[in-house]
Amino acid sequence: MLAQVALVKQLACQLREPAVVNLRFVEAYYWVVSLQSVSRAAEKLFITQSAMSSRIAALEDELGVLLLDRRDKQFQLTVAGKRFFTYAQRLLELQREIKAEMGAGAHAATSLRIGAIESVLHSWLIPWVQHMRETIPGFELELTVETTPVLVEQVRRGTLDVAVAALPSAGDGLRSRALPSMEMVFAGHRELHRKRRYLLADLAGLELLTFQRGSQPHVALIDLFRQDGLEPRRVHAISSISAMAELVEGGFGVATLPLAAVRQIGARMPLKVLSCERRLPPLPVHVSYRDDPTSDLTRTVVDAMLTHLGVSTNHRKNR
Repeated sequence: MLAQVALVKQLACQLREPAVVNLRFVEAYYWVVSLQSVSRAAEKLFITQSAMSSRIAALEDELGVLLLDRRDKQFQLTVAGKRFFTYAQRLLELQREIKAEMGAGAHAATSLRIGAIESVLHSWLIPWVQHMRETIPGFELELTVETTPVLVEQVRRGTLDVAVAALPSAGDGLRSRALPSMEMVFAGHRELHRKRRYLLADLAGLELLTFQRGSQPHVALIDLFRQDGLEPRRVHAISSISAMAELVEGGFGVATLPLAAVRQIGARMPLKVLSCERRLPPLPVHVSYRDDPTSDLTRTVVDAMLTHLGVSTNHRKNR
């Protein structure tokens, strides 16, 4: 215990010395700790794993203390490493504030890795991206369209900066906000499904298409029939909205889709909303992201998304 206290005191003394700590090394250490992985931090900063390890070793040399416990394969910080993480965050935030005050990087290219479920892609994502291009000069988009489980895991691991999915991502340093949910409807072929109003029993006898097994739309559809004591003839699990639309166009069956997607796709394909006695539960949508002490970009982009959707940008209670 005395040795650990001595390490903390030594670190604190060194941080008061006039020698400048290399902020590239500090940033490397911050992301290694935040993502709990040298390899994931290296991917985040677009450097090799060996280069990342070298930066951490160089930082430890500058400070004169060990920050990471390398005695076993499990990721673990030393006492000094835990203490320095707080300093690292403060140093990077101060660097960001100085750059903002001095106007540094005001016109630089701003790249952000954003992931979204296909339902969002077919509703408000494209208009929002167009708005971002107009309001943030140099905005560069790296877009991944994936299923919710994949997106949640990718933002947790740090391979995405922002994820818009049906579930929030949880973990240290992550924030999530609920976005407006999406109305879900039954969609059929304009010429093949002509009934003015469908009973749930009518739909139970048709081939039904919904999202991947275990997803919120899939579970909600099965529950809806079970509530009425009905067993649908067949439910096909398909992860792609485009594929479901193509199948409906080919007369394969009836799909459960976001209303916004049906309206968008219906402009070029013979899809229409089927009026039904029972309503499908809405699809929840959440935006998850990790705060970045080195840049305001993530917060700026998330705020722009919230504003675009008419949601308050107050982040204080949404961790």
